[in-house]
Amino acid sequence: MESTYPLLLLAQTQIPTSSWLIPSLITLVLYGLGQGFVKKFIDDAPPARFCLYFVMAKLIFNFSYYGLFHQIDPFDPVGRTFMFYVILAYTFDGLGWILYFQSIIYGPITIVGTLSAAYPALVILFAGVFLKEQLLPIQYIGVFLVIACCLGLSYSPSDPNDENAKKTSKKWIPFAFLALLLWSTSQTIVKYAYSLPNADDANMLMFNSIGGILTLGVYGLLFGLKGKHSLKEIGKSFLPMGMMAAGDIGVILALSKGPASIVSPLTGAYPVVTLAFASLVLKEHITKLQWICIVILILGIILCSADNSIVNSLKSYFVN
Repeated sequence: MESTYPLLLLAQTQIPTSSWLIPSLITLVLYGLGQGFVKKFIDDAPPARFCLYFVMAKLIFNFSYYGLFHQIDPFDPVGRTFMFYVILAYTFDGLGWILYFQSIIYGPITIVGTLSAAYPALVILFAGVFLKEQLLPIQYIGVFLVIACCLGLSYSPSDPNDENAKKTSKKWIPFAFLALLLWSTSQTIVKYAYSLPNADDANMLMFNSIGGILTLGVYGLLFGLKGKHSLKEIGKSFLPMGMMAAGDIGVILALSKGPASIVSPLTGAYPVVTLAFASLVLKEHITKLQWICIVILILGIILCSADNSIVNSLKSYFVN
């Protein structure tokens, strides 16, 4: 009888869990710190300039990885389908970032940030429908806890007594939802691309850079060159964007080995690191709800990383 969990068994019997769990957790930390530094330095540079430095960081990190580890000719005719889908995926990703920054301009960052933290939910839906991924019941519970806690960590109600609070229009809503859709689609396509001929991590990163140039690069050149440029500003902008670019490498390595239904929620759990940064460095207050979310999120990560051997061990323990 054929298994009803083909992709799950492939990920968990032939490939060690650590091969995708470790890069996922490293990415979680890098994304979290990157977002924290963006929050710290956002007043020192316009969003379009952050996009420009993001592309620069991608070029440095991605081509360095490519130079060290590439083994397959990226332009081999056999791999053209792989190249097409990867560039398409990261074009969607770059457009998502542009729309995200536009939503910040028009809408409250507290709500926009909360919405953006929910994109892994769509990845799970897309992975189930298009990639036929199925998880263990305990992993579905873990995924749900991670997404719910990311929403809780990202949400910060505005102060009704703040007279300086910015009044916003509803223009941010379509921008934010389109960004959500594009990011989810991008990660699903990346995972699909690994099933194509000549799929390769190094080439994936090079095509990641091309997608970034076509979107973030063009946007940054058009709107991010205006105004003064100082070494101090470049440093403040490049630091968080470098962390985000390095985090992208972790996502790619994790997606090459593990199920998108788990990798996406884990790497999307970066608000817990951003929150710790905000508390320790920016001296922001952490609410009781956020503390509760941190504890539950850690539990969710543990459940997400559970495999058949762990489940069977728990069953035998409680049965006996």
